[in-house]
Amino acid sequence: MSAQRTHVVLTCYRIGDPDGLFPIYDDEGSRLYPGRWNTPDSPMIYTSEHYSTAMLEKLVHFNAILPSNQHFIRITIPNGTSFEVFPTAAHPGWDGKNEDICKRYGEAWCGEQRSVLLLVPSIPARVEHNFLINAKHPDAAAITYALPEPVWWDERLYR
Repeated sequence: MSAQRTHVVLTCYRIGDPDGLFPIYDDEGSRLYPGRWNTPDSPMIYTSEHYSTAMLEKLVHFNAILPSNQHFIRITIPNGTSFEVFPTAAHPGWDGKNEDICKRYGEAWCGEQRSVLLLVPSIPARVEHNFLINAKHPDAAAITYALPEPVWWDERLYR
């Protein structure tokens, strides 16, 4: 799969605790606690295309019991950034409980440094994307983010 280049500035979002063990914009958490798309050998920064998708992903992963002090950051991806789109049709079963297909793909993408971004479908919001950032890619330094702002959770989301 060859990398493409963005033709516009992109924005994505990440939610975390700015006073937590790791900075919000950091891949160390994914090294210690790998997600669907990575192994400890392929850490990456999980972000979401939309603020609402980031909230939904957080709700799903914490089983509606949210950790305290959650903040979001708005991440700016400059025009010309390299990206790859995960080809779902070429990988039947990618969305199943067994995450091996995704982990193998993400580890290869990260290790080969094929692009800065890997666009993957959000499991709970299939028409939305998560943007995985390879922080070790040489071009990742061009990505910037704003200061954290508090997330205001509507209690109807998790009662």
